[in-house]
Amino acid sequence: MEMEVVSTKEKKEKEQFHVFHKVPSGDGPYVRAKHVQLILKDPEGSIVWFWKAINEGDRVDSALKDMAVVMKQLDRSEEAIEAVKSFRYLCSKQAQESLDNVLFDLFKKCGKVEEQILLLKHKLRQIYEGKLFNGRPVKVARSHGKKIQVTISQETARVLGNLGWAYMQKGNFMAAEVVYKKAQMIYPDSNKACNLAHCLIKQARYDEARSILDDVWRGKYLGSDDKKTKNRVEELLLELDSKQPPPFLQNIPGLDLDDDFVNGLEQLIHEWARPKSRRLPIFEEISTFRDQLAC
Repeated sequence: MEMEVVSTKEKKEKEQFHVFHKVPSGDGPYVRAKHVQLILKDPEGSIVWFWKAINEGDRVDSALKDMAVVMKQLDRSEEAIEAVKSFRYLCSKQAQESLDNVLFDLFKKCGKVEEQILLLKHKLRQIYEGKLFNGRPVKVARSHGKKIQVTISQETARVLGNLGWAYMQKGNFMAAEVVYKKAQMIYPDSNKACNLAHCLIKQARYDEARSILDDVWRGKYLGSDDKKTKNRVEELLLELDSKQPPPFLQNIPGLDLDDDFVNGLEQLIHEWARPKSRRLPIFEEISTFRDQLAC
């Protein structure tokens, strides 16, 4: 009887250990990999065991994904990309979307913008064909370790937002603008609104950008009250103000100065700043620049 009580207590303690440290139970290579990663804090050593798990077919879905994440943490992202591409065929159909998400993060880490764009377009095609949601309007996903429900509209807008950001990294602000506008039509939020305003600023469409930023500031979008969003709006407005004349100086006749006039004016001011000889009247010295400006 006493032996049974002890074994039951040990079993309960073992279960609590696995739950607390988020280590799966068992004795296969995948479990050993997680033990080395999370308990012994040896990421390099865990990769050896993850490889062993993949080669032996032990929880391959989780082993490949977790190994890629550890490799990314060790700045071995290029190696992780090749591993996922080479061995994802061993994984189940249900694991493919998760592996795509891992690949996307790896592409971002390596600055592979073109690969990001291709992957995001592939995800949009899957959403359109109903493959990601299996014909359902909602799916369960994980965010910061918690399970959440995601609608088709939210997921589509999220993928479009990532696509817009990728186009921005390439400097293709026209394409990014189109994508962000489409995303905002589906599921608007303040982050995509700020990015859209940034695209418009880069295209010198300042009034449109200011209108969007004003809407964010007034709280018209989801997430507008977030402190980071407020800071982003302030930064974009400062950038906007540095490129666009203040409202009271806009549309004043004669303000649209040509380059020759401005260059001549700068040269004239530079000459005024020089020390002048007492023998030569200042008006005679600047007369040539005055004539240049008059032309």
